[in-house]
Amino acid sequence: MGVIKTALEIALEKTEKVNGDKSSIDQYEARRQGKKLANAFLAGELDIIDELKKTPVSERESLKQGVFDVLITQISLPAGSVASSEGKEDQSRLEKLGRGLAAIIESKEFSEMYQQLIMVFSQYQEEAAHYEQMIRQQYAPKLRKKEEELSRRLGREIRIDPFQDPEFVNLYNQHMNALRGNYEPVVEQVKEETRRMFEQLK
Repeated sequence: MGVIKTALEIALEKTEKVNGDKSSIDQYEARRQGKKLANAFLAGELDIIDELKKTPVSERESLKQGVFDVLITQISLPAGSVASSEGKEDQSRLEKLGRGLAAIIESKEFSEMYQQLIMVFSQYQEEAAHYEQMIRQQYAPKLRKKEEELSRRLGREIRIDPFQDPEFVNLYNQHMNALRGNYEPVVEQVKEETRRMFEQLK
């Protein structure tokens, strides 16, 4: 007949397991803190390097992992019109992501690669702005006709924002998606290399 465990013995065994899991709970917490830290950094609320210095050495790797998990997903080409003020915001956001990743990767190789990505990003923005201008010019006669027709029907002058016109949006997306297709592989390659460099630190 097998040994019947008392309630006390079962409780003690569970307590041992909890104690053994305490370090993994601490690591989980540190990783969660890292994600919060990355979001606060992106919002301009604090500096990653300062926060890393304050973190106990035993939790630093997990904290870095949390920061990395958030920042790596943010590297992407801008969405929407590049003619707006958002273009400059996208550029400074990309530079900020680079500073954040450099703080946890600390590699000259990474910094050089990321500088190249920023140059590629600028080139994409220039091309996208040029594309947008061409699409607007190409569509302008059709848009004017629509405005004239609406103005005649409503009895007052009507101006249409091209981005409110489904036909223009369709044409715009078609051209922009083709352009993005040329640049997306570069962004993905940089993300892959960044992951590799980060993994090497472990």
